[in-house]
Amino acid sequence: MTQELIGARVAILAADGVERIELEQPREALTAAGAQTQLLSVHDDEIQARENDLNAAGTVTVDGLVADASVTDFDALLLPGGTVNPDQLRVDPDAVAFVRDFVNSGKPVASICHGPWTLVEAGVVEGRTLTSFPSIRTDLRNAGAEVVDQDVVVDGNLITSRSPDDLPAFCDTIVAEFGAARAAR
Repeated sequence: MTQELIGARVAILAADGVERIELEQPREALTAAGAQTQLLSVHDDEIQARENDLNAAGTVTVDGLVADASVTDFDALLLPGGTVNPDQLRVDPDAVAFVRDFVNSGKPVASICHGPWTLVEAGVVEGRTLTSFPSIRTDLRNAGAEVVDQDVVVDGNLITSRSPDDLPAFCDTIVAEFGAARAAR
């Protein structure tokens, strides 16, 4: 277990319909590396998690509202997937602005599966190389991104991955990239 993220603060932005494993595994990897994570959402209390988009997978307690959050309070941002989760985030003006501001700050932003939908809505994918779940690749291309089929893609401060099958590589990459970005500051 490394501790390269001791003292790092990572925002996790999710809403109802988040794919539980895409929230939990990266969060565990970040915590194991010493980061403090804070789950932000568009409403307080709890969000509904899913398994394979279709099956209920319990709830997750929200730590704060994205409307009250500031990019300056965090070192990195994680956007887990699930189909419903990013669909809810991309229609929330506070969530979209937070994602846009985070990407534009130069701080690292990691997104898996359907998570890049929120990046599309924030208008930050044009000219970037990304990967995602196959069903949203056309949306990414239409927004001006170059889409590749790899387990993890790093393009500047954006880190993207395809699906839960890629979680081991995604988790290793976000810990390394979040750590490198923090060390460079």
